[in-house]
Amino acid sequence: MPAGGRITPNLLDCEPQEILVASVCDICGKGPGFGMSVSHSHRRTPRRWNPNIQTVHAVVGKTPKRLNVCTSCLKAGKVTRA
Repeated sequence: MPAGGRITPNLLDCEPQEILVASVCDICGKGPGFGMSVSHSHRRTPRRWNPNIQTVHAVVGKTPKRLNVCTSCLKAGKVTRA
């Protein structure tokens, strides 16, 4: 056993799974916007604007599922909550 008592999994032994991108709406596909943060002295550094993503239980077909939905889709009524 490695030091610290933790067993680290070997990523090559795991089954391939679908890799999900963080902060993307499952309904409209809205994702983060990228740009530059400009200081008073006009130094530019990269930044990103994330959409307001909420995890909600919604009805898909007839079964309730957990979805990542942006608040604009929730407000527009595009999601039927379970």
